[in-house]
Amino acid sequence: MHRDVIIVGAGPVGLMMAGELRLGGADVVVYEKLPTPPRESRGASFTRRTAECFDQRGLLGRLGATEPADGHFGGVPIDLGMFEEDHSAARGISQFRTERMLEGRATELGAPVRRGYEVTGFREEPDGVVVSFDGPDGPGEDTAEYLIGCDGGRSIVRGLAGIDFPGSEPTRGFYTADVTGIDTRRRRIGEDLPGGSMVMAMDLENGVTRVVVHERGMPPRDRDTLTYTHLADAWQRLTGESIHHAECRWISCFTDASRVAAEYRRGRVFLAGDATHVQPPAMAQGLSVGVQDAVNLGWKLAATVNGWAPDDLLDTYHTERHPIGEQLARNARAAIELRLTGEEMDPVRGVMGELAACKDAAAHLAGMLSGLGIRYDLGTGDHPLLGRRMPPHQELTLPDGTRTRIADLLHTAHGLLITTDPEAPTHHAHNWNDRIDIITGTWPTWPTTHQPPPHALLIRPDGYIAWTSPGTDDTLTDTLTRWFGTPRTTGRPMVSGTAPSA
Repeated sequence: MHRDVIIVGAGPVGLMMAGELRLGGADVVVYEKLPTPPRESRGASFTRRTAECFDQRGLLGRLGATEPADGHFGGVPIDLGMFEEDHSAARGISQFRTERMLEGRATELGAPVRRGYEVTGFREEPDGVVVSFDGPDGPGEDTAEYLIGCDGGRSIVRGLAGIDFPGSEPTRGFYTADVTGIDTRRRRIGEDLPGGSMVMAMDLENGVTRVVVHERGMPPRDRDTLTYTHLADAWQRLTGESIHHAECRWISCFTDASRVAAEYRRGRVFLAGDATHVQPPAMAQGLSVGVQDAVNLGWKLAATVNGWAPDDLLDTYHTERHPIGEQLARNARAAIELRLTGEEMDPVRGVMGELAACKDAAAHLAGMLSGLGIRYDLGTGDHPLLGRRMPPHQELTLPDGTRTRIADLLHTAHGLLITTDPEAPTHHAHNWNDRIDIITGTWPTWPTTHQPPPHALLIRPDGYIAWTSPGTDDTLTDTLTRWFGTPRTTGRPMVSGTAPSA
């Protein structure tokens, strides 16, 4: 069967990608080698920007209640309360729960998830990709126009595509486990110990505690030979406490290696999530950055499948997301060195602490950690929001007096043109209104940090602002053409003052 897109990997990134592509109308299938969903929870939190991405698609509420996480860089605290916007990460959500929610969403939208299908190879042909797999009924093949590897740090897709994965070699080892039956003091962001060791204990859900141990000199270890006794012995050496009596639900290990794929795209093959970037979980950002990869690529690839994407639209996936992956790897290495080097690092920690107390420096750190500091090159101009994400909690008052949030207007993953001034130069936009929703209204409030309020702005489906009036040098027509292609001769009827249906 010929499909538009085959996704390899049913983790959070692959499932988010499937939903994004289906919202854009692409025919997609997900192949996952594991026969059943894993019960362990490698990730237990996500960043503020990722929470916003879920909110933009109406998914955040499906996850239930979350708790705000403390801000820190390599153990150096950051007071997030000094900022007008909420930069705190959301914790208390197991990766299993996130995956279950995203799979439900993907299947609702018509994306089948085929478990027990291990991809073994692929070959590119002039009009698509032929994917080989071993499934429950034996070997087989499937074809699609495009292939996306969301299959983790040991990505088979990346390996088969021959894409380099440069980065640092591992020098440190860490043990991590999910356990029940312990009452040790909680150390949510980790506790630094003399000599460069560290222990962490944080609550997950249903009485489960995530524990992490790094003992200075602990080498990288093969996870297949790791036992819970190894972790409990190290914990007791470092803390004097015994947690040997705990029931271990899941155990694994990781290293301090950081790598970033040299290419996020090669021809008809794309990579996303851990297939493009792996790093130690010191920053707790791997899952979050991967979900944002999916939100960036999904609408662009769906536009290409639908035939209206500009020629270079798919190339912007690499140019926009690869620098984010490199920044993630750099920050993770810096945080590990800051946290796990011995007392000789104390002067640097002191300087970092002083910098983190300064609002401007703290804002830079918090922006990197939260994802709210991302700014893409979406055009030239002087408006402070150009190229940044539109705050999804910002409200718009419609002509009938009702208020709606920007997040609610982005549920359909369409582009969004908002006008608050009848004289704004937006009259040609109706030629693209098969791809964008055009809304009129007024801003009931406007954050002082985002002055001045624009008379009109164009928001991409991923929530980033591509054009403002005033404040952007390019015309609206040029910007629409850059991101939404050549207009059709006729479009849908103009939407004015109403929110599009989700």
